[in-house]
Amino acid sequence: MKQYPSFLKYKKYHFVNNLFFSLKAQKSFYPLNGLFCIKAIDSGKLTFKQIEACRKSVRRNMRKDGRIWLNVFTYLPITTKGVGSRMGKGKGGHSGWICPIKKGQILCEASGVSSIKLVHSLKRSKSKLGLTNKIFKLTY
Repeated sequence: MKQYPSFLKYKKYHFVNNLFFSLKAQKSFYPLNGLFCIKAIDSGKLTFKQIEACRKSVRRNMRKDGRIWLNVFTYLPITTKGVGSRMGKGKGGHSGWICPIKKGQILCEASGVSSIKLVHSLKRSKSKLGLTNKIFKLTY
């Protein structure tokens, strides 16, 4: 999986404000591709390592039979200043990438295996994410 975007207009961006985290997701309420999905119950931030750990855990449990769709991508760069540095002298250096998550957003979808195996693999990968989340099933 790609860790960060290949092209950015600017190297450093302003951080997402707290208003963003209080909003609900507007677009993705139910799974589009898979039968089961992991849905965020509260808002927060995900790093690339958390998303990759979730993906690996699902893939390991489903083996080569099923299919996984990740609906999140780390596109926001994070900067930090050194611990012993004084005030001023510009913004800190680049330290990593995050993906801001709204509550109600679909994080991961899966299908292609029996429902028992799908639920088991998604349950194991739930703990890898740093957010409160729940497994949902597609219902018509």
